[in-house]
Amino acid sequence: MSSNKKYLISIVIIALVGIFCASINAKIQYEKYITEYNKVIYEIVGKINEKYPEVSNEELIDILNNKGNIAEEENLGKNILQTYGITENEVAILSTKKIYKNNVILNIILVLAITLSFILILLIHKKREKKEIDKIIEYIREINRKNYELKIEENGEDELTNLRNELYKITLMLKEQAENSEIDKINLAKSLQDISHQIKTPLTSISIMLDEIKENPNMEENIKLKFIYEISRQVEQVKFLTISLLKFSKLDADAVKFECEKINLKMLIEEVTKNLEIPLEIKNQNLLNTIDKDIYVMGDYRWTLEAINNIVKNCIEHTKENKNIYITAKKTNMYVELNIKDEGEGISEKDLKHIFERFYKGKNSNEDSFGIGLSLSKSILEKQNATIKCLSKEKEGTTFKIKFYD
Repeated sequence: MSSNKKYLISIVIIALVGIFCASINAKIQYEKYITEYNKVIYEIVGKINEKYPEVSNEELIDILNNKGNIAEEENLGKNILQTYGITENEVAILSTKKIYKNNVILNIILVLAITLSFILILLIHKKREKKEIDKIIEYIREINRKNYELKIEENGEDELTNLRNELYKITLMLKEQAENSEIDKINLAKSLQDISHQIKTPLTSISIMLDEIKENPNMEENIKLKFIYEISRQVEQVKFLTISLLKFSKLDADAVKFECEKINLKMLIEEVTKNLEIPLEIKNQNLLNTIDKDIYVMGDYRWTLEAINNIVKNCIEHTKENKNIYITAKKTNMYVELNIKDEGEGISEKDLKHIFERFYKGKNSNEDSFGIGLSLSKSILEKQNATIKCLSKEKEGTTFKIKFYD
């Protein structure tokens, strides 16, 4: 039960107790007044009956019940009392004065008791509230000190409990962010180390070949052309690596704004085929696109094209000449599944576990590969609420299963 509810229930209980006590006190006061008045009336009726027997009992009862024409008797009685200093504003029965004073004192005590009870409950409530607020303030200070190991195990429905629960949610979120930030730092350091290694190799090769050309001005033309071609190839590799790393950095920093557009999957694969037309022709491979023309997915066309392009390119590189690459798709109530299957040498069980890791190169990888194409594709797809899975066995080919969710 919340503290506010307890506070309200306590107030209601005190109010009910106060009303009950006031009612009992009023009843007791009324009975005392009746007893005192009747006592005096008994004496008056007895005296009248004793001294004036001609006054009938019926007449006395009518006077007591205020019946009949008693105006003359009332005026006569009033005049008699006034001669003794008892006016309309004075108490005729003096013994009731004491009862009246006692009742006033009792009522004052009752009101004071109820008021003090209200004040006491209010002070207790405020003290508890302040204690809880102090706990929350200390909790916030601990969060500012980056102490995210605190727990709040309070169950209630009042505002402070809700505030504690929201703070706990924020703490969990900050803890997760801090852990992710630490992981990101480790990954960044590892990535920088890998990038340094990847760029260092082609740059060293370029530097050596340029030194050879400069130190041998009479170098044979065919050797010089070979060096220039190799330098150009290494430059392209560095360029590709740099562009890929820039894309990775944008994705990692959530700096890419993905568009949400309707993409015709068959047309997308046709553009992938066009982009990879030269390597397909060189290896005399066929890319068989049997996707229905009415299958659509939601995503960013340019980035999705980049992801699928990298996957198909990987299949081309790991499939021998005169082989086929099959691309199919099917639509379910929950997602569209795109399957890209090659007739390549397959992937070992050891390498399959790391196939989407950045800069990972398996035993069958091309010597010019940097191991970033599939990793980049996975990042692009996952940023668009899609998933990718690789199924493969050595000498049985490889299948990439991509699911685009609505």
